[in-house]
Amino acid sequence: SEKQLKSAAGRPRFGGCPGSLSRMFAAGPAHDEEKAGEPGREITSRLGNWPVQLNLAPLQAPYFDGATVLICADCVPFALAGFHSRFLAGKTLLIGCPKLDDAGHYLEKLTAIFSRNDIRAVEVLIMEVPCCSGLAHIVRQAVDRSGKSLLVTMFRVGIRGDVLDKIEAAPSAV
Repeated sequence: SEKQLKSAAGRPRFGGCPGSLSRMFAAGPAHDEEKAGEPGREITSRLGNWPVQLNLAPLQAPYFDGATVLICADCVPFALAGFHSRFLAGKTLLIGCPKLDDAGHYLEKLTAIFSRNDIRAVEVLIMEVPCCSGLAHIVRQAVDRSGKSLLVTMFRVGIRGDVLDKIEAAPSAV
């Protein structure tokens, strides 16, 4: 159920650390996370791509084609119970931190990813803390710079795990 991305020569495509090898995973079975707290119950991961760290993600990959790309602040999955079933299922995930990482690099990389791939839509999940809003700003700038008309939906998550806002930004005019 795991598929490695291959180069034109049929060899795995990656450079450096084998952990950075791009991979696609078959979708896991639907699972009732409401009952996940019961003894013996496990939550099935809904992750469909690897790597997820924006700094390690390739500029082009099959998992971007026709995808809704979920760009998520690093802290969100720890605060938001039900992250996998509510937000991750069926999406391509990229994670990062606008405070700890290079925002300029994020802007360049996301612009290239949006420009080079057939992405359907973008969702952004950020925390309510002020520094996290930078990620939403970077994504919006990258979409504008890419020349693509993409719907961007942003969700702001409270530090106790509640979804505080949902904001949809209409696709920019191309």
